[in-house]
Amino acid sequence: MVDFPDNNPNSSSDSPNPNRNSEPLGPPDFSGFPDSLRADLREPSTPRTPSAPSVAPGRLPNNALILVETAFFASTASLIWLINYYFPLGPVLRIFFPVPIALVYLRWGNRAAWMGAVVSGLLLSVLMGPTRSILFVVPFGLLGVLLGCLWKRRASWEVAIFLGSLLGAFGFFFRLWLLGILVGEDLWVYLTIQITEIADWLFLRLGLLVQPSLYVIQALAAILVWVQNLIYLFAVHLAASLLLEKIGNPIPPPPPWVQVLLDEE
Repeated sequence: MVDFPDNNPNSSSDSPNPNRNSEPLGPPDFSGFPDSLRADLREPSTPRTPSAPSVAPGRLPNNALILVETAFFASTASLIWLINYYFPLGPVLRIFFPVPIALVYLRWGNRAAWMGAVVSGLLLSVLMGPTRSILFVVPFGLLGVLLGCLWKRRASWEVAIFLGSLLGAFGFFFRLWLLGILVGEDLWVYLTIQITEIADWLFLRLGLLVQPSLYVIQALAAILVWVQNLIYLFAVHLAASLLLEKIGNPIPPPPPWVQVLLDEE
């Protein structure tokens, strides 16, 4: 019996087909899958490692630097107040009461300055009691925030001194009211009596035989408090102009006549 070769193309053969693997395979068809699964199948995900924040060696991240400097300047302001209270050196240290908080505003903005003022008050409340801490925050903590805001916006000396003197006068009357509550006396009446004696002496020296009314005396007392704060704010601006310029955070330039005096010195 003779065996004939099978010429049927559909018949299976054990011999490999050389043309079976020579044709290129097309992209797989994922048309039957949902859109989200289809995107995951088409673009295989690669493992992602969390990237560490790029911080230069020897430097702190920005948020940590803000916290460190705010805490440092807040403790500096509290230390100046503490030293001046127990070892009063006259107006020398008093000039620098609002400067650290204002410097925080110049460097890191509004939120950091308010944080520094609050931290200073809390630190002083632990060291000296809540009453003396309130006397620092009002007006000097608020004054530091106000001066920092005005200096940051490059306000002129005239505007900053005027607004600061109003806040300082408010702080004086607030202190008078708070201390009057603590001692149980009306200190405003005591101040009015002192101003009346000064006014009587002044009118007597001028040869004026008049008796000023109570409203005139109280207005004169308020004007004297405001003028005192004007002089204080001018001294604060002079000290801040000389100090902050050396550490890279200058305040707005002084008026021409003040600049002439500084250049001569």
